Amino acid sequence: MSDALGELVKPVIVGRSSSHFTRVTRIFASEMGVDCSLEVVRDLMSPNAVDYGGNPALKMPALRTRHGVWFGALNICRELSRQSKRAVRTVWPEDLDQPLLANAQELVVHAMATEVALIMAGAAGSGDASAHHAKQRNSLINTMSWLEDNASHALAALPSDRDLSYLEVALFCLVTHLEFRRVLPTDPYPALNGFCREFAARASAGETTYRFDP
Repeated sequence: MSDALGELVKPVIVGRSSSHFTRVTRIFASEMGVDCSLEVVRDLMSPNAVDYGGNPALKMPALRTRHGVWFGALNICRELSRQSKRAVRTVWPEDLDQPLLANAQELVVHAMATEVALIMAGAAGSGDASAHHAKQRNSLINTMSWLEDNASHALAALPSDRDLSYLEVALFCLVTHLEFRRVLPTDPYPALNGFCREFAARASAGETTYRFDP
């Protein structure tokens, strides 16, 4: 949406309601109290950067603001935090100075990217019998097993006075997305499911439930 001067009235998130990376940004927008609209990426096979908010990597999400366009979930969440008028005590990836915490953040983002690769390979009609596909799936399974064993300890090590952490938001979006897209069953991960049930009580989680855009 633009005003008479051609400037954005409010920020626009370019992504999809079915995307876990997009959901991370939408949860942050809600938590930060920044009103954003959603512009849906209709064709994930599009070779045109304009369809991804101008991102030359042909990836989503992007955030269009009065001051320019931000590419990628973490960049977007930082900008939403800067725009917020709320004093939200946020723990960012660079604040994770313990190996357990830093590794948890790294593996969550890795699992999200790997899941996307598997979904896109399926959408493109690529076979699932290749060695590369098998390695990606094993990588995802191994990562989820590590997170099941270690995430509770990592989350317990986060600052107790936080309001929000990028790690928690990304972890919630990852685990719930695995079931939504039927990439992996999550029954083997009771600790992660318990965390997700608690996080799902947040209003921001209820406002951003996964769905396929019409």
